[in-house]
Amino acid sequence: MHVLILGGTTEARRLAELLHGTPGLELTSSLAGRVAGPRLPPGEVRLGGFGGAEGLAEWLREHAVDVFVDATHPFAGTIGFHAARAAAEAGVPLLALRRPGWVPVAGDVWHEAGSLEEAALLLPALGRRVFLTTGRMGLAAFAALDDLWFLVRSVDAPVDSPEAPHPARMEVLLDRGPFTLDGERELLRRHRIDVVVTKDSGGTATAPKLTAAREAGLPVVMVRRPPVPEGVLVAADPEEAARWVGERLGGSAFPDAD
Repeated sequence: MHVLILGGTTEARRLAELLHGTPGLELTSSLAGRVAGPRLPPGEVRLGGFGGAEGLAEWLREHAVDVFVDATHPFAGTIGFHAARAAAEAGVPLLALRRPGWVPVAGDVWHEAGSLEEAALLLPALGRRVFLTTGRMGLAAFAALDDLWFLVRSVDAPVDSPEAPHPARMEVLLDRGPFTLDGERELLRRHRIDVVVTKDSGGTATAPKLTAAREAGLPVVMVRRPPVPEGVLVAADPEEAARWVGERLGGSAFPDAD
C-alpha cells in the first residue's frame, strides 16, 4: 500500500513516524517547500507543488497511491480543496488531519476576524504596538496601517519587494516554536505590546502567547481558520489518523498507535 501525506506540520511528521517501517507500506510525505530548512519526516520526501488539483490527481494515479492524508496547516486553505477534488477524481480515500482550534477561557479578550484584512480593520481601535504572529505571507493586509508599529514573528524573513508590501513600521523576529510562557511574557513586556494578532492554528507549540496575553490583559485578534471541504473525514490527532490508515490496510495495524 502506498500512503501519501501532505505535510509540513508537527502532526504530519508524527503520523509519518507512526507509519514508517510498517511492513508492506510505502510512505511518501510531500512538503510545499515554502520554508527554508524544513524538519523532514522519515520515509520518502518530495518538495514542491503538484500543479493544482488536476496535477495532484494525476500524481495519485501515476504513483498508485492507495491512501491519502492531508495533514497540512489548518490555514493552508487552497491545498485542502485541491486535495479533496484530486482524491475524488483519482478515487483515493482521503483523510484530513487537523489539530483542534483554540478555545477562549476566562480572562481572554478575543476579537474574532474572518480574514487578515478584517483583522487589520480591527487593530486601530485596539492598540498601537502589535505582535503579529500570522506568518510572513499575509503582511500586505497590514501595509496601510502607518500609525501602528508591528513586531512580526516568522520562521523565514518576509520578502522585501514592491510586489510584497508590508507595514512601514515593523521589526522582524525570526524564530520557530515551540515557545515558552516565560519567553512570551518577556517578549510582550520588552516590546511594550498592547495587542496580539494570531491565526487559530491550535496546538501547544505557539499557545503560550495566548496565556501571556491573558495575564497581561491584552486583546487578541483571532483569525478564524477556513473550513475543511464538505464531505472530507477529519481526524484530530496523528494517532487517530494512523488507526484510520491501519483500517485501510485491512486490519488494526495501529490499534493503540504506541
